[in-house]
Amino acid sequence: MKSSHDYALILAGGRGTRFWPRSRKAHSKQVLSFTGERTLIQQTVDRLKEVMPPERIFILTNPALRAEIIKQLPEVPKRQILAEPAQRNTAPAIGLAAHLIAQQDPEAVMGVFPADHVITKPKRFLKFVRAAFAGAAKGKMIVLGIQARWPETGYGYVEFAPGFVAGGTTPLQVASFREKPKLEDAQKYLESGLFCWNAGMFFWKTAVYQEALRQFMPKTATLLAALPKPSARNFISELERIFPLCENVSVDYGVMEKAQNISGLATDDIGWNDVGSWNAVYELLTNPKSANVSQGESLAIESRGNYVDAGKKLVALVGVEDLVIVDTPDALLIASRHQSQKVGDMVKLLEKLKRDELL
Repeated sequence: MKSSHDYALILAGGRGTRFWPRSRKAHSKQVLSFTGERTLIQQTVDRLKEVMPPERIFILTNPALRAEIIKQLPEVPKRQILAEPAQRNTAPAIGLAAHLIAQQDPEAVMGVFPADHVITKPKRFLKFVRAAFAGAAKGKMIVLGIQARWPETGYGYVEFAPGFVAGGTTPLQVASFREKPKLEDAQKYLESGLFCWNAGMFFWKTAVYQEALRQFMPKTATLLAALPKPSARNFISELERIFPLCENVSVDYGVMEKAQNISGLATDDIGWNDVGSWNAVYELLTNPKSANVSQGESLAIESRGNYVDAGKKLVALVGVEDLVIVDTPDALLIASRHQSQKVGDMVKLLEKLKRDELL
């Protein structure tokens, strides 16, 4: 059953540097397509439209991406696709959205969703989303945990109280939040059976989040409360003045780790993948794992485990394994597939060299 008070915030401000050279400032990861014709942010909206109309979907992005997102999502009102004047991490971003949504609907319940995840079992996923909205409507702060499948060191973790079972739709007590762990700790988390990955999906009444912000980040809460209504002529100028003054803090560290009585839902298999690297794209698209994956035409001799994205150009592979090859008009990436997380370091090097035309 749909609630007229449910709203969604999609966070789409990231640059997706690990997907260079396809991902650039004005055409970042979330507006690219990897697993079909629809881009990642279009797929996110497609899923959410099953539980709410686009008129109740808000999107926060950066100035370089806003025009492209407006183009890709004509069904979402343009005024609800906002560019943050400065990057201030997720706690202030969610606070800004809560402020705007609460002015529109004081009874609003909001869900927070990343723009760039793949979920291959959307019906299963929406079962948990509906349960999370229902729990949040009762005043709970809820995090959606993803059942851990290996000892991942690139995610934060949510610890549940003993006895929990993944897959239920009754919100459960959260014991703690943990930062991205060392491998040894991640292995212990997996073996304990009490931990889920923290995928950055949260649910609460806007009023509940605003109160938490006043308690744990009073400076940011005061700044956001001073914003005029979105319909005011000076809203954008005041947003550009005020938002950069907010604290640069994630919602996990700024709010969730400090709040009491956090509840959570632990999903079972919803086909979730955060698409965090070229290797993740390869794993999404290949079966068996030894195969080559090509987004265009390729020929292979004694080659395996390679990912190729070179447009209309024929790529010939001879005696190579586990490579990522991505060709664009102005840049060519050749990387070890198992070190594709380090592609972001190449972007940092280009920034250092002031090669803005490649960013």
